[in-house]
Amino acid sequence: MIKWKDDYKIGVPQIDEQHEKLFEICDRAYALLKNKIYLDKYDRIIQILDELKDYTIYHFKFEEEYMQKIGYKKLLSQKVSHNDFIEKINNIDLKIVDEKQDIAIMEVLDFVLKWIEYHILNEDKKISTI
Repeated sequence: MIKWKDDYKIGVPQIDEQHEKLFEICDRAYALLKNKIYLDKYDRIIQILDELKDYTIYHFKFEEEYMQKIGYKKLLSQKVSHNDFIEKINNIDLKIVDEKQDIAIMEVLDFVLKWIEYHILNEDKKISTI
């Protein structure tokens, strides 16, 4: 189970809620990984990946607009980081996802959770200090 922690709060309620939603999407992926009922998880994996991509695009746009509004000086580096994340998600090899479904879920979760945790704690937390 993947849980949101109060340590991830940056002090901007809308952004905190959006970050929590990203963890909820990851938790659904984790639940799918643990689910032994579905033998073919491909369609569900694709749904989760699409939701993750769509929601991160929405979230990054909101976050970047907020940073611009408050005059955050590291906005450009945030945009680069956000674009790199989206590019990584877009470049997931769907053939491998189909052939090695549980391994693919694990690899995506590993990447996404490490990235989100690092990004929130080391980058987004700086937003609230302005």
